Amino acid sequence: MIQAIPEGFHTVTPTLTFKNCTKAIEFYKKAFNAKALQVFPSLDGKGIMHAHIQIGNSIMMLADEMEGENCSQSAETLDNSPIRFFIYVADVDSVFQQAVSAGGQTTIPVSDMFWGDRAGQIKDPFGYSWMIATHTRDLTDEEIKKNAADFFTSITKNKICYKDLKCQITLSWTRFCSLQILK
Repeated sequence: MIQAIPEGFHTVTPTLTFKNCTKAIEFYKKAFNAKALQVFPSLDGKGIMHAHIQIGNSIMMLADEMEGENCSQSAETLDNSPIRFFIYVADVDSVFQQAVSAGGQTTIPVSDMFWGDRAGQIKDPFGYSWMIATHTRDLTDEEIKKNAADFFTSITKNKICYKDLKCQITLSWTRFCSLQILK
């Protein structure tokens, strides 16, 4: 019987666009031990029309940019990506170093995070960010809120709380390094 969701896929499957999909596949193989499952060349043979790779137990779809109104552009072409990936691994320190050695740029160094993970973030050579993590502690929501308030207070030297804790300050966090407190 045909399955509505093909074997190996999950309900949501990220699809990424690249200027050079072949190079991206090679990077993901080196950085995250990805496996290329399917690679279909474009009709002119100059690029990749569609590919599937698997990282851990997740499948992603990849393709080169194509011209046309309904075709997507790469993060490189847009000079930004509004998305980032969060990848859980058994050993964050070794996978993070592997990703950096493969060409990823460190944007957040690996450290123990307030939400119970040990994590760090890289930007890949194609403009996509990857938060790489190993879950190390199970915490309650209240513990995470307290840890977050303590963390942000320690790096901003301002008292920070969540609104449901009746504080008057909110936090806009784009990176650990670039914090802005809004009144």
